[in-house]
Amino acid sequence: QVQLVESGGGLVQAGGSLRLSCAASGRAFTRYTMAWFRQAPGKERDFAAAISWTGGRTRYADSVKGRFTISRDNANNTVYLQMNSLKPEDTAVYYCAAAPSWDYGLESSGKYNYWGQGTQVTVSS
Repeated sequence: QVQLVESGGGLVQAGGSLRLSCAASGRAFTRYTMAWFRQAPGKERDFAAAISWTGGRTRYADSVKGRFTISRDNANNTVYLQMNSLKPEDTAVYYCAAAPSWDYGLESSGKYNYWGQGTQVTVSS
């Protein structure tokens, strides 16, 4: 089992920045691929970014590429999402997720075994 707890969400003006954190506990966190998804009201949960267990590989959705950076600190069992140049369309609940491998289907929510409870990010125009 892996337990995930997100933090760092809040209200920010367009153009601003936020840093989300995902604290993990449980077995073998360092072997998991980690990802951030987001879900806006009335919409499906969409992939934002993923990072391999070593941190050596990352992948981003086109909508966040160049503005968001995913990173991880395996010594402290934490994954981060640095979000810069935020836009109103980034408003969503952001979820941290864990999957046992880095291969096909990274952008599919069905790949991930464990999820956090989510943290709200609101970007005002």
